[in-house]
Amino acid sequence: MAAAQPTAFDDVRPPPPELIEDCVHCGFCLPTCPTYVLWGEEMDSPRGRILLMRAGHEEPELAPAQVQAWDNCLGCMACVTACPSGVQYDKLIEDTRQQVERLWARPRLERLQRHAIFALFPHPERMKWIAPFAPLTAPTARWLGRFPRLRAMAQLAPPRPKRARLAEHTPAQGTRRGRVGFLQGCVQRVFFGDVNAATVGVLAAEGFDVWTPERPGCCGALELHTGFDAKQRARETIVAFEGCETVVVNAAGCGSAMKDYGHLFRDEAAWADRAEAFSAKVRDVHELLAEHEPQAPRRPLELAVAYHDACHLAHAQGVRAQPREVLRTIPGLELREPAEWELCCGSAGVYNLLNPEPAAALGRRKAENLEATGAQAVAAANPGCALQIGVYSGLPVHHPMTLLSHSITGTMPLSEGKLP
Repeated sequence: MAAAQPTAFDDVRPPPPELIEDCVHCGFCLPTCPTYVLWGEEMDSPRGRILLMRAGHEEPELAPAQVQAWDNCLGCMACVTACPSGVQYDKLIEDTRQQVERLWARPRLERLQRHAIFALFPHPERMKWIAPFAPLTAPTARWLGRFPRLRAMAQLAPPRPKRARLAEHTPAQGTRRGRVGFLQGCVQRVFFGDVNAATVGVLAAEGFDVWTPERPGCCGALELHTGFDAKQRARETIVAFEGCETVVVNAAGCGSAMKDYGHLFRDEAAWADRAEAFSAKVRDVHELLAEHEPQAPRRPLELAVAYHDACHLAHAQGVRAQPREVLRTIPGLELREPAEWELCCGSAGVYNLLNPEPAAALGRRKAENLEATGAQAVAAANPGCALQIGVYSGLPVHHPMTLLSHSITGTMPLSEGKLP
């Protein structure tokens, strides 16, 4: 029997050939792909990257052009929304990136930067020590022109981290509708703790008992979407919430990863069923609220808001209508739709730190579209999007739960101490 032809991929979850063959190269994905829109290069489109995955099964080793094309991908999954053939590009790029991180010898400086990112951001206990100094880094950005990745990190530092210590249990108000577990997350917890507090407050006002454990510190989303090993964080998350009927999340990237645990553990008998069962009970907070008639009275919030579709919410999770439905329950709030809603803002997890030039181009483009609506503020349900849009737009960015909390409590949202 002839020996099997060597391929560029190893045997640990290579991108499945049967999923690769689902792509008929029709081109419907092209106008929704951020990098294809920027550069017009076939290899920087979803179908081009899928062809390079096929080549990985046919050639004996990876080529620099393949790795560059996959690295250029934001993982925004707009192509998944656009594809009429149901190509599961999300699973393909996830498996491919894990192959690259195992098999490709990156330059030492790039390798160190990637490891440094994951030595910090998934660890809230580490981030909390540097958070107070984050505002000091922004003024240094202009002096880092020769170091674009460092400049990007300095620009994206939140102006004022907003931590909030949450009670482990927050009782339901009014008619009780159920009990939910709530993930605090890592970046969300340290820099947007006020959003977590608003989310818990809204859930309680809408009749849910909310259990908010201190751990896990991170669900593994940043690592999973970049090709690093996220299994240990996923296991900790599964174990922490295994007793909950519903697990609520308010960060798009986290929700996308947690709903993908079944795919992550598909070849581990001890965890496959547990991961599938866990993913089935994960709900984005807008999904949960949209399933119930509002219970807490809303007060008017006279504000014109442009809604930004976070990619890992709209494309990866298919949650588009629900955030809009929730926002429309706020009296006086006028919802405005920007052009090119499907295009990523350039954040994409840590993409804007690893690929700052295209991320900046997309950030500017997104800001222009949002500002063109004439809105007074932006609503965005992901911390990365909030940071990215905040760099390129003068509009204040609020999580929808923050706006809803202001309506329920009768307060106005503030940005840097001023009305938006």
